[in-house]
Amino acid sequence: MSLNHQHQVQLLQDILNNHLEDRSGSVAEYEQVERLIKSLLAQNAVPQEIEPLLHDIYSYSQSGKNQNDLDQHINAHQDQLSQWVQVINTLS
Repeated sequence: MSLNHQHQVQLLQDILNNHLEDRSGSVAEYEQVERLIKSLLAQNAVPQEIEPLLHDIYSYSQSGKNQNDLDQHINAHQDQLSQWVQVINTLS
């Protein structure tokens, strides 16, 4: 069963919110974020003005999964995570 775009946005929001609040994450979460964003962009399921934000989140995930210290990467991006979560709240 595949997720519709609303569920994908909600899952993306949940993962980013967990990174923001828990200040920790996993490689699997970064990979999931990448898959969600690829799917959302392929479906044209988000407003066009949100696409640059998704590209930023995708870059965050790509660099994050390759870090030796995932928690440090998350801590370094707390301001961006907060902004991203706020914008994604407007989509759901």
